[in-house]
Amino acid sequence: MTSIRLPLLGSAAMALALTAGAASAETIRFWTTEEQPERLAKQQAMADAFEEATGNEVEVVPVTESELGTRATAAYAAGDLPDVIYFPNSYALPWAQAGILDPDAAADAIEDLGADTFAPGALKIAAMDSGYAAVPADGWTQMILYRKDLFDAAGLSAPTSYANVEAALEKLHNPPEMYGFVAATKVDEDFMSQVLEHVFLANGVSPVGPDGFAPLDEAKTTEVLDFYKSIAAASPPGDLYWDQSRTLYFSGNAAMIIWSPFILDELAGLRDSAPPTITDDPTSAELASKTGIVTTFAGPSNPDGAAWALINMFGITGDASTDEAIDFVKYSLDQGYVDTLSIAPEGKFPVRRGTADDPEFFVGKWAELPVGVDRKAPLGDLYPQEMIDEIVSGLDTAQRWGVEDGQLALASKMINSQAINRVVREYIDGQIDAPAAVAKMNDELAKIQ
Repeated sequence: MTSIRLPLLGSAAMALALTAGAASAETIRFWTTEEQPERLAKQQAMADAFEEATGNEVEVVPVTESELGTRATAAYAAGDLPDVIYFPNSYALPWAQAGILDPDAAADAIEDLGADTFAPGALKIAAMDSGYAAVPADGWTQMILYRKDLFDAAGLSAPTSYANVEAALEKLHNPPEMYGFVAATKVDEDFMSQVLEHVFLANGVSPVGPDGFAPLDEAKTTEVLDFYKSIAAASPPGDLYWDQSRTLYFSGNAAMIIWSPFILDELAGLRDSAPPTITDDPTSAELASKTGIVTTFAGPSNPDGAAWALINMFGITGDASTDEAIDFVKYSLDQGYVDTLSIAPEGKFPVRRGTADDPEFFVGKWAELPVGVDRKAPLGDLYPQEMIDEIVSGLDTAQRWGVEDGQLALASKMINSQAINRVVREYIDGQIDAPAAVAKMNDELAKIQ
């Protein structure tokens, strides 16, 4: 097995002009969950460029995300894993512990690229005791979208904390013309689970620790419950999820919502199926110009705050042609990184900010990538630089329950049980008080193995 260690991109070397010349070529297999035809075509083009540069062929294999865990386990048992897998962060630690992934290879790739060129939160999610389970590739953070024009007019600070949100509710909540918030209250929707995890993380509250289940702290959890009750009280009645929050914000009837960044192109009038209705022009970017965002959000018991993030990884497997797999991952995060991000820029924030020579190179290139469906425009043309900076900076404080403690699998089971959703809904509906709510959540979560 022969490897060419690719030179890393310098500020003076922006083209993909690399010399091919492997003494002997390898074929590596790459599993990807980005299986839509347009996205596959972009990945194949990048694989072709890698082959031209190194002589090593890449077979791009689409895998449906819901089948990824089963397929990886079966391939591991058969000794037939691919060389590299692109996957969401929930698989990283379990796969590394099971032997599916090669943490040493991931650590080598990160060291070669420069750990200090990655967003700290993304690396933290990939970290394990012996190094890194996989190499962070891209990701996104949940965000609070708010009417910056109304906040500025009322002399309000950005909603970066529980206190700032509550202060804004007092001034801006005026239903039905303007709801202060549109909180997620539909208990059987994953949307409520994501929003609640974000709000709990903001106050430093988690149901897991190094040894598994960790009882929720009553004082800190009561702060979470009281905050969520306040935003629910400033929301329309009913069972609310992503649809109502987007619709009310787009019509100009909501001051704040929590959403994923996949709303950014719609907000600017680039998607006909979900247009802003605040004006008569569905292609208008007016609402985008009036919007601010917050990614790192803080509660009273956690002033540093946190951002809820989904990080995608490149995992190098235990069956890989290791050197060639490392080179492909490095290429995908260096010479080919702009192409990697271009697959879906609104949901692929650059977890690798730049290079040693140009620390913000990839952030700048990412902001120039076109987003949208029916119309296209770069995020950097749609939103001011301070919003671009806020979008990317959320990856510095990116967190998820269980990641730091090696308990992501257990945390995921707790989230999927929707026990927290149900009890929070009982609390905001006035059916139980805070001590009873905390006790009930602890009782239900303790049963989950």
